[in-house]
Amino acid sequence: MHIHYSSRLYNEVQVTGSKPDLYMDLCRLCIMAMNVKTHTALHVLKGAVQKVLKATWTAGVWVEGTNGRLTVQFDRNPTPEEVHLIEKEANQKIQENQDITEYIMDRSEAETRWGDAIYDVFPIPEHVRELKIVTIKDWNVNACKEEHTKTTGEIGSIKIRKVRFRGTKQVLEISFSVGDPQ
Repeated sequence: MHIHYSSRLYNEVQVTGSKPDLYMDLCRLCIMAMNVKTHTALHVLKGAVQKVLKATWTAGVWVEGTNGRLTVQFDRNPTPEEVHLIEKEANQKIQENQDITEYIMDRSEAETRWGDAIYDVFPIPEHVRELKIVTIKDWNVNACKEEHTKTTGEIGSIKIRKVRFRGTKQVLEISFSVGDPQ
């Protein structure tokens, strides 16, 4: 069995060999699939954070399996009500099962269409001329080279596990997990 990514932005993944090798490769594919759901959840969560807190700049992301963390520039600790509303808004967007659209386009075209909304705090090197832009209509737009689900509904649900405001760095870390629909 061979699995090929259609986009030239990704390398080919091959599944070959003995049954133990095949099992290990299938385990890796399962982990990759979980990472795709969790990574996509970052985009949904960012849209909710932008809506509730008006925080627009992502300062960092982390994904491992069904767990993730979104770090945004922010100037205070959110209230428990705001955290609850962020989770509620994110899960509403998941329930809407909205399409996730990816565009591969010239950087200048992307910047003309969406402005600096496609960027985060961590820069994309100037020599990169072609970008993959990920959009959830009226919710989130980002330059992002990772893989994503086709719809928000494939995520299942988002549960915010921990929120940490780091005043000295002026960032808010939102740790979450993805799972079955609520």
